[in-house]
Amino acid sequence: MSVRRSHLPGAVAALCLCAAAGTVAVPTTPAAAATTAQVRQAPALHSALPRPIGPKAFRFALPEPSGPYAVGTVELHLVDRDRPDPWVAGRSRELMVSVWYPAKRGGGDRAPYLSPPLADYLDGLTVAQLGLEEGQVDAAEVMTHARIGAPLRDRRDRPVVLYSPGGGNPRHLGTTLVEDLASRGYVVVTMDHTYETPAVEFPGGRVATQSLPSSGDSVALNRKMIDTRVKDTRFVLDALAELAAGRNPDAEGRRLPSGLGRALDLTRIGMFGHSAGGFTAGEAMLTDRRIDAGADLDGSMAYSMTNGVYGEVAERGLDRPFMLMGAGMSRDLPHTHRDAPDWKSFWERSTGWKLDVYMAKGEHSSYTDFQSIVPQLGKRFDVPQKVVTDAVGTVDPARSLRSQRAYVTAFFDEHLRGRPQPLLDRPSPLHPDVELVP
Repeated sequence: MSVRRSHLPGAVAALCLCAAAGTVAVPTTPAAAATTAQVRQAPALHSALPRPIGPKAFRFALPEPSGPYAVGTVELHLVDRDRPDPWVAGRSRELMVSVWYPAKRGGGDRAPYLSPPLADYLDGLTVAQLGLEEGQVDAAEVMTHARIGAPLRDRRDRPVVLYSPGGGNPRHLGTTLVEDLASRGYVVVTMDHTYETPAVEFPGGRVATQSLPSSGDSVALNRKMIDTRVKDTRFVLDALAELAAGRNPDAEGRRLPSGLGRALDLTRIGMFGHSAGGFTAGEAMLTDRRIDAGADLDGSMAYSMTNGVYGEVAERGLDRPFMLMGAGMSRDLPHTHRDAPDWKSFWERSTGWKLDVYMAKGEHSSYTDFQSIVPQLGKRFDVPQKVVTDAVGTVDPARSLRSQRAYVTAFFDEHLRGRPQPLLDRPSPLHPDVELVP
């Protein structure tokens, strides 16, 4: 099973949504929540009976986007009637995605960070793992900085970037980077991979919970998960083409912001993801040339590191721009293309533009919203410092986030907008925690 072992204490298991009794697997492959132990012992989802929230419950805050534009967002319910769901028999494959875009200021309510079922799940895990009393953390009331259905800022065509989350994680965990890209002029589309993530809420309040096999060949399961994710990605691209053509791909036909389809420049498409989402980005680029550039945020490109079973993208490489962003240690070595054999194989076989960005003092979850959330919870509830640093490293959280936003934006600016970025060419004193690995 090809997961990076972080050996984190139970508190971080709650925050990673991938707890197994006695250990915590922090995934860089699709194996998150896919091992027998993880699936069998995943805490129950209490969507029917929300946890009581105290009047003084702590609400963590998401960092504000750093770009010049306000951000709007809208959800789409997409149903692929030509594809049976691979995890649940008798259903067509259906997805929930969020579209984030530059918007006019004002108008519309702020979008909640998590749907109530997922917030309840996170709250419940936090209570169980941190030993808090119920109601001390109120994730359901945390807001993003985007406005629901806000009018588009203008009629300009904008490059499109897809985001795929880590294995077993919801699309929401990339919000900090996603909102920032939208505030800098991109249309960003985040996707949930249904029945892999703990909970996906569909229109009308229907909730699809995780439904993965509890036994079997882990390599075969990992392959199936990545294959499903790649097909999800291609279906989302098809739906965006429908939207750009003036049709509404939402299954319920819900009203969308005027001009949203016209804002999509589908001749300029990028993709990035954390962990298994980064692996997904690479594999999707192999099979779909609509994706022009991609980035992998600390994700392995192997189905089994132990047995040397690598993904096709690691075996073949890519001929288009791709950025690796690693953090901390993997298998007791720095997570760079020099030391990780799957990344090394990808690097040596890729003929396109490539860059390896390494944050030594970070950790796997540094490339998610946990980089901002975990330190807040640690400070508020006096969590042992080792728990915090095991999750997100010893890097300064604000500097880490600033660097991530800078490099992700610079990468897509150069390769989707054609704007040369010196930041990608040499080390920057503005980002002392980051190393460019030749």
